[in-house]
Amino acid sequence: MSKIGDNDPKLEKYRRMQRIRQFEAKAEAIHAQGEIPGALHTYAGMEASGVGACMALRDDDYMVGNHRSHGHPIAKGAELRPLMAELLGKKTGVCQGKGGSMHLSDFSMGSLGETSIVGSGGPVVAGAALGAKLQGSDRVALCFFGDGASSEGAIHEGMNLAAVWKLPAIFVCENNRFGMSTPTSDAVAGENVADRAHGYGIPGVIVDGQDVDAVEEAVREAVDRARAGKGPTLIETKTYRYGDHAVNMGRELTPRGPEHEDWLKRDPIVLYRERLVESGIDEATLDAIEKEAGEAVEDALKFARESEYPEFAEAFDHVYSERLPIPEDVQAHA
Repeated sequence: MSKIGDNDPKLEKYRRMQRIRQFEAKAEAIHAQGEIPGALHTYAGMEASGVGACMALRDDDYMVGNHRSHGHPIAKGAELRPLMAELLGKKTGVCQGKGGSMHLSDFSMGSLGETSIVGSGGPVVAGAALGAKLQGSDRVALCFFGDGASSEGAIHEGMNLAAVWKLPAIFVCENNRFGMSTPTSDAVAGENVADRAHGYGIPGVIVDGQDVDAVEEAVREAVDRARAGKGPTLIETKTYRYGDHAVNMGRELTPRGPEHEDWLKRDPIVLYRERLVESGIDEATLDAIEKEAGEAVEDALKFARESEYPEFAEAFDHVYSERLPIPEDVQAHA
């Protein structure tokens, strides 16, 4: 089905940011009603970081996100129906209902998956980039991680290997000011995570994470460098998450100072909409894209609600290449 401005990358960036924001709002609402099991980590406020980065990638390039995982696959262009179904634990979900909110993946879009293990994407992306290099392809691999994960050893191991072997990898640190509930300034030495790139002899780039065009430009330069065989880049997007570490937990974990209102005034979607209007795109077109995004989210929720839950035996699928044998005593209670 065609979409408004299908072939216009400027409108596609706006569409993807709207889809993330509205998907997150709907997910938060139904999570509060108990419809989504487990914790829910939302991406609102950070849309420009994910969308800008993913717009610089091809569909077949690899991408790994983290526990705040809804925004990243949507930013790369994933369909909403299987993502929403996964949040509800349905068999039509992108992971057949076995992954849930923190473990989304969509191999058709190059999304290798997200995980709740903080910093674990570093070695995964290094491995994907190594595979691309050994296969002689020009694919690149991009890893999203947060300021909290920047202090995890796995991230540094991944960056070090990528630098030593000149792998086509891009490491994007989304510095949203808090690692869970701890301000970055209390937990991360130095003013900028990107400064750590010098220790690996690779470029370190700082970009305004609320500016989708600036993020895209920075990542595109890193992608071009990686495809040319010049190795990885570390990019730090200075951004901000609007919600708590995990929403609907019954208490506010993230301390908010006076700068909170300043960040709210720099909403990445509002900023980009203003830029599009200034460039000559009419408000009606943007309103239509916003409406279209809302309809897509409602359609995804309807699809998810009408989908079936997995059968008990399906828990033994996708563990190994062949289904695990189901013990007889377990079968008796299935």
